[in-house]
Amino acid sequence: MSEPTIARRLERRIIVMTRDTEMLDKLQACIEPPWELVPVTDLEDLGAWNEVLLYRFLLLDLDEVEVFDPLDVIRMLRMEYQINLPVFCFGGDEDIQDEMRLSRADRFFTREEMVQRLPEFLRQYDW
Repeated sequence: MSEPTIARRLERRIIVMTRDTEMLDKLQACIEPPWELVPVTDLEDLGAWNEVLLYRFLLLDLDEVEVFDPLDVIRMLRMEYQINLPVFCFGGDEDIQDEMRLSRADRFFTREEMVQRLPEFLRQYDW
């Protein structure tokens, strides 16, 4: 396994798990280089756990239950990969949010709140 370079570790990339193109457009409007949104619907598309570890945080759409199971995503991240990557969830109802809390997701927002808070998260994770 090759080790990531310092340059790769310093990349400012965010995982976005949704296929909602309107939401992706809104999130992308908040992003300026060198930040990059990486939309996926399967964590395994990003590669092995050590590749996932190179991202700054994960934005997870709780309304995409027909595309992926958000609970499976958080369980894979926390239990299988054993990564404590920040997970910011948006959408979903109270039941799924409660289940996600128990599975150690970090924060929960409405869709509009997520768009409004993204610039704040970019500043926080701009190390």
